[in-house]
Amino acid sequence: MDHGLKIANWNVHGINARARRTAIRSLIDTTDASVVCLQETKMELVYSSVVLEMLGSEFDDYVYLPAIGTRGGILLAWKSTVVSISDPEFTAHTLSAKVCTPGGTPWWITVVYGPQTDADKIAFLQELREVRAACPGPWLLCGDFNLIYRDGDKNNSNLNRRMIGRFRRVLNDLALKEIYLNGRRYTWSNGQSPPTLVHLDRFFCTTDWEESHAECHLRCLASVVSDHSPLLLDCSPVPASHRRFRFEEFWLRLDGFHDTVTAAWNSPHQLELEDGG
Repeated sequence: MDHGLKIANWNVHGINARARRTAIRSLIDTTDASVVCLQETKMELVYSSVVLEMLGSEFDDYVYLPAIGTRGGILLAWKSTVVSISDPEFTAHTLSAKVCTPGGTPWWITVVYGPQTDADKIAFLQELREVRAACPGPWLLCGDFNLIYRDGDKNNSNLNRRMIGRFRRVLNDLALKEIYLNGRRYTWSNGQSPPTLVHLDRFFCTTDWEESHAECHLRCLASVVSDHSPLLLDCSPVPASHRRFRFEEFWLRLDGFHDTVTAAWNSPHQLELEDGG
């Protein structure tokens, strides 16, 4: 278990302005995060001086996926005194690397910044399948997906149900479980009145990653410099009362699932009542 490991994820809408980097630094300083995942950096080249100014001297190592001009871009930065991150892998819309902490089991992290057009989104979903093939074992997937997989992830009925179905199928095929987001239903707003609100920023994980981080806790942070909410994942144990049970559709396809449910359903249960009440 990765005691004390915290991961901050944020679509920052650009790090190419000093005022924005200062605002990012202010927020990151309050999180005690050891790993920072930023999307939409809007920078083709990310220099160490920029990372130093934006995150502080403790974040002494990083890798990045360059923006195309001022479009896109992903940055993964970390404190090497706390965590070791290596073996970076890149696709058009993802950045993956292997994570190791002292005494912990190695696992993969993939940071995504999903595209805007439907054609690119279809290609992006195929990328996720290819990334999984290249990153075996425990896997954590986070970022701005620019996709939703449930009607309730948006506050109006303007939905692309075909794309919702495609995203849901990929999640099921890859056996990914969403980490429950505490404190907020949506992570992006268009800032209009009335606003369109969407849950675009997420953390997913595989079952073996969850088994090693069963009590992790994900929450939103406040932001005034981006239309996306920053997310903070605390991998340390928290009281069990924070856990939420969620049924995952892919369980239905696991070997022995129906036999296990049938056996549990038919097993005898004794209810002990106090004072005969």
